[in-house]
Parts: sequence; C-alpha cells; structure tokens
Amino acid sequence: MTVRLEGKPVAEALDRATIQAVEQRGSRPVPTLVSVHRGVDSPFRFYLKRQAKAATALGIGFRDEALAPGDGPAELGARLRALDRDQTVHGVLVEHPLPEPFDFLDAIEELRPEKDVDGVGPRNLGRLAAQRPVHVPAVAQAAFDIAKHYRLPVDGARVAVVGRSETVGRPLALLLAGRPPGGNATVTIVHSKSPDLKGCLEHVETIFSCVGHPGLLHRGVVPRGAHVVDVGVSSVPDPARPGAVRGVGDADPESLDGWAASLTPVPGGVGPVTVAELMTSTVRAWRLLTAPAEAA
Repeated sequence: MTVRLEGKPVAEALDRATIQAVEQRGSRPVPTLVSVHRGVDSPFRFYLKRQAKAATALGIGFRDEALAPGDGPAELGARLRALDRDQTVHGVLVEHPLPEPFDFLDAIEELRPEKDVDGVGPRNLGRLAAQRPVHVPAVAQAAFDIAKHYRLPVDGARVAVVGRSETVGRPLALLLAGRPPGGNATVTIVHSKSPDLKGCLEHVETIFSCVGHPGLLHRGVVPRGAHVVDVGVSSVPDPARPGAVRGVGDADPESLDGWAASLTPVPGGVGPVTVAELMTSTVRAWRLLTAPAEAA
C-alpha cells in the first residue's frame, strides 16, 4: 500500500511557530509582506489569494501591489526600490516567471537579501550554495521539509531531483546534498536533456519531481519501493466537470499505487507547505530587520 504524504501536518507545525512569534512580538511592528504582480489574470492570482488568506490567519500584515497597465521594467524596478526602503515592509514577493521585456533576476536584485523572502535572488541563491542562506526558495524548502517530517531516505541515500529550474530544482538539490540536518544525500539531477529517465532513476530511494509534466512518473520509470515527493503542478481537463480543469502533479498516482512506498498528493502535498514556508520566511525577515531597532 502506497502511503499518502499529506502536507497539512507539516504546514500546521510551521504555522504554529509563526503565530507564536507574532503573538510575542512585544514592541515590534506587525510583520508585513507585500506581493508585487502584473495585475493580470494568470496562475499567480490563485497563489496571491492563498498568500492573503494565510497571512490574515497568522496575524501577518499583507498587501498586494499591481503594476499599472503599460508599466515596464523601469516601473517595476522603481516599485521594488521603494519597498526596499520602506521600513514598514519586511518581506517582498515578486510574481515569477515574468514575460519579456521584464528580467526577473534584475528586478529581484533591487531588494536586499533579507526582503527577498522567496529566496530566489542571486544573492540568496549564492548564500544557499555556500550553505549560509538567508531565505530558501519556498517550494524547494517545502519539499525538503516534507522529506524531513516523514523521515524519507535522504541522509546517506541516493536521491533524484527531476527538474533544474533556478527557483525549485537547483536549490532543492543544494539542500539535499548539503550537510545535515536533513541533507547528506547523493543527488542526481535529471532534466529534459537527460537520456533514459528510467536509467537515471535506477536504485534511487527518494525522487523529487518539479517539472510540470503530468504522468511523467509511473511504475515504468520509478523503482519499486521508492518514495516520491511530487512538486510539479499542471492543469488538465476535469472529466467530472466539462469545461473545467483540475490540478495534477508529475506522478501518476494510479500507476504508482501499490508500487511506490509513498507519494505526496496533488493537491494537498507540497502546496500547503509552500505558503507556510513563505510566511515563515516573512517572520525571519521581520526578525532580522527589526532586531537592531529593538536593541537600540
């Protein structure tokens, strides 16, 4: 029987720590997160609603700032510089990926590492490579923390990360290969140019997939008894509701049922933990940015 690895208990533990930190803030201001986006209908809108709902429930200040129609890279840069100077704002999240002519990495460089709470800027990723991160990309940290919570084979084990994006696959591989707690794995990074997916995954004990390719992982490529943390999210037609769509992961749960040792569901696995990680990072940023003032 394949064990279902729910994200809810992991997210709830993170949220309890966040609530405690906010309740014990003393004279410090309320931690505040600002989400900057293009203000158009995109998948980010769904994530934006989840951010707002989570922040409100945890006592974190939240606002979203939409760029005006016609705003370009210069306006986005000016907006981020202003937020970086704003002492009432402790964390800033920027919608990504951004379409041309925007350059996401150039934009995020307008923020100091402490305010880049999604940990996706070059300075935060560089610090992660040096094993001294300020913030870690929320999705990568969520997958990593699920593996720790359920004690999946990582320490001293062979693991695979399917996907090499700068915001999920690569930082996740760095976390897994890093020193304990939670790391110490021998990591294989598999990507679109890797030949023979089945061969790449052979003898791997835990698989983290973050591609966004429905049905990529099935019993024909996943070793029997492996653990699968499914980070991928795609929209496919919902056969139960004509004209509607539903979210699915990279793994085929029907194929892997009774084959994989465990599997995170989509939805309900990595997603809830990702939002909780973002709020955790906001509190971390708030602590870093308000500590000098409190000491004075």
